[in-house]
Amino acid sequence: FIEKIDTRQQAGIMQEFPWFGKIEARTDAATAAVKAAQRRYEAARLELFSQVKSVFYEYAYLAAAVRIAGESGELMRHFEEVARAKYITSTATHPDIIRAQIQVAELQDQLAALERLRDPTVGRINAVLNRRTEAPLPWPEAGPMQEVQVDRARLVAILRESNPRLQAAGFDVERLGREVDLAKRNFYPDIGIGVEWMDMDSDAMADSIKNDEVVVGVGLNLPIWRRSYRAAEQQARAAARRARYEREQLENDLVARAERALYEFDDSGRRLRLYETVLVPKAQELVGASEAAYTAGTIDFLSLIDAQQTLLQYQLQRERAYANHQQRLAELDALAGAELTESTQSPPRE
Repeated sequence: FIEKIDTRQQAGIMQEFPWFGKIEARTDAATAAVKAAQRRYEAARLELFSQVKSVFYEYAYLAAAVRIAGESGELMRHFEEVARAKYITSTATHPDIIRAQIQVAELQDQLAALERLRDPTVGRINAVLNRRTEAPLPWPEAGPMQEVQVDRARLVAILRESNPRLQAAGFDVERLGREVDLAKRNFYPDIGIGVEWMDMDSDAMADSIKNDEVVVGVGLNLPIWRRSYRAAEQQARAAARRARYEREQLENDLVARAERALYEFDDSGRRLRLYETVLVPKAQELVGASEAAYTAGTIDFLSLIDAQQTLLQYQLQRERAYANHQQRLAELDALAGAELTESTQSPPRE
C-alpha cells in the first residue's frame, strides 16, 4: 500500500506464508487434477478410435455383402443358362428356368437393398470423423482376414494398468487425499511478514523526531473457527472415501465389460475359423458337385438352388463374423488403453 495522510507519507508491503505443507498439498492436488484431465482426454480419444473402427468394419461388411450378392447373382444366371441348355435338349423342364429367373430377381433385389445402405453407413462414418455427411467414401478393399489372439489374464492386467478412465479415477483419489491433508493443516495459522516505511513532515514535527521510520511486522491469522475446520476435514475425508469406492466400482465394471467383450471376441473368432476353413469351402464344393449332378440329371434344380443358397448364407455369415471380431477387438483396445497386436493372418478370402 501507498498512502499520504496529512503530514505523513507511508508505504508498505505484506506477504503471507501458509503453514508448512499447505503449498505442497495444493500443488500436489492441482497436479493430480491436471493428470486426471489428461487421462479423461485420452479415454475420449480412444473411445473415438473405437467408434471409427466399429463403423468402418460395418462398412467393410456391407462392401463384402454387396460383392458376394453380385457374385451369387452371376452364379444364378449361369445356372439359368445351364437350365436353358438342358431344356433345349429336353433334359430339363421349363419350371427350372422360371425358378432360376425368380432367384436372379431376388438376388438383384437383395443387392439393391444392400447398395442403398451405403449412403447411411457412409454418413455414420463421416459423422464420427466430423466430415460432411454427404462426403464420398470409396469401398474398402477386401484384404486378408486378421485373427488376433487375446489372453484374458494379460488383458485384465493391461486394463488395470493402462485404462485411462481408471487412471483418471486414481488421480482423483490422489487429489482428494491431498485435499484432506490441506484441510488438516487449516487448523494451523498462516504467518504474514511485512515492512512499512513512514516519512514524517519535518516542518510539523519536533527536531527530535526522525523524518523516516521503517517498521517490520509479523502477523498471524488465528484459526479460531475450529468447528468449521473440522467439518471441512470430515467432508474432505468423505469425498476421498467416495472416490476410492468409485474407483473400485469402475475397475469392476470395466473388467466385467472386458470379460463380455472378450467372450464375444472369442466367439466371433471361433465362428470365423469355422466358416473360413470348413463351411465355406465345403459349400463351394457342394455347389460344384451339385452343378455337375444336375447337368448329369441325377438331382433336380431345387437341390442346385439350395446349394447356391447355402453358399451365399455361409459367405455372408463369415463376413459378419469377421466384422464382429474386429469390432470387439476395437472395443478391447479402448478398454485396455493399448492396441492388442498379437495377430495371426488367415488365408486371403476367395
